[in-house]
Amino acid sequence: MNFLWKIPNSWKWSTMGEISNVVGGGTPKTSTAEYFGGNVSWITPADLSGYTSKTISHGARNITTEGLNNSGARLMPAGTVLFSSRAPCHHRFKNGTVFGVELVDGVARLCCMNLVLHGIGDEASEEVPVQVRDSLAGHGGAYYGMVLTNPPFGKKSSVTVVNGGGQTQKESLTIHREDFWATTSNKQLNFVQHVYTLLKQHGRAAIVVPDNVLFEGGAGETVRRKLLHEADVHTLLRLPTGVFYAQGVKANVLFFDRKPASETPWTKELWIYDLRTNMHFTLKENPLKRSDLDDFVARFHAENRHERSESGRFRRFAYDELLKRDKVNLDIFWLKDESLEDSANLPDPDVIAKEIVEDLEAALEQFAAIAEDLKC
Repeated sequence: MNFLWKIPNSWKWSTMGEISNVVGGGTPKTSTAEYFGGNVSWITPADLSGYTSKTISHGARNITTEGLNNSGARLMPAGTVLFSSRAPCHHRFKNGTVFGVELVDGVARLCCMNLVLHGIGDEASEEVPVQVRDSLAGHGGAYYGMVLTNPPFGKKSSVTVVNGGGQTQKESLTIHREDFWATTSNKQLNFVQHVYTLLKQHGRAAIVVPDNVLFEGGAGETVRRKLLHEADVHTLLRLPTGVFYAQGVKANVLFFDRKPASETPWTKELWIYDLRTNMHFTLKENPLKRSDLDDFVARFHAENRHERSESGRFRRFAYDELLKRDKVNLDIFWLKDESLEDSANLPDPDVIAKEIVEDLEAALEQFAAIAEDLKC
């Protein structure tokens, strides 16, 4: 075993349980006023974060004996040596690390509840870091080291207009922002641009996008060219049909890092992992499992992407290759569909039937969206 320092010969190895009492606890119910304001010192992770003194006797507030008796905490004797394995880090994670934006009030409430249940955010009286607004309407003024998002699917942005007679209709909404490379009503292309603007220099992003973001011309080609030049677009994960968002939807996860301004493109190569061809999953009978992603995670090499190697499903495409493709089309496949090559390799009839139903439902949704746009 290698060590960063020399261990004295007189020392011996022991577990924490052999030399200490490992304890945990819980906060008294904050809505009960009788539990707070007493003479019992209450020390929380917030009190330890950034604390530099060798001793501590009081936190930001005290609790009562009744509060102590109605919590999972334990009263520690004076002179106790405290060792916290995660408190300061956990406090930092709870406050000032995770932020989100949601358009729909009900979804935002569910998100806030989920955050609180997982320990993100402080006491109930403090604001949970989720803003309710249209994220595409403006930048928001803050920059982040990492952005993880699955924006709402749907090709067109629209607003609902109520006329004088009380009738409603939807009108296409084209986003005009000076920090965007292209002006378009394509919601997905706008989210790709928006995510890029949110990143700090060297910030990282993973965004779920439908296939049309990879091949659409016009504004789509402009966005792809600019993104490949201004960011290091290093990985594309082709997801199986219908397992991430909705039946019949073909989606991908696009990974990229923002970089400083440069005359030369930052993207040197794009690695594409095909988890779609000859992969048959369903939402209920055969759902996608974490183990199905093990090979991708292992080959991703997050610590050092230069150690990547090609495989049957994982291939490298140089920047020059990508630019030579028509409209910088990133909708790339190379594996042969076994069901097209050999009828003996066809999926079970029920799987084929489900896939046909999913494709038809997706097509109907797209036609319905087109019909709505034609009404405008």
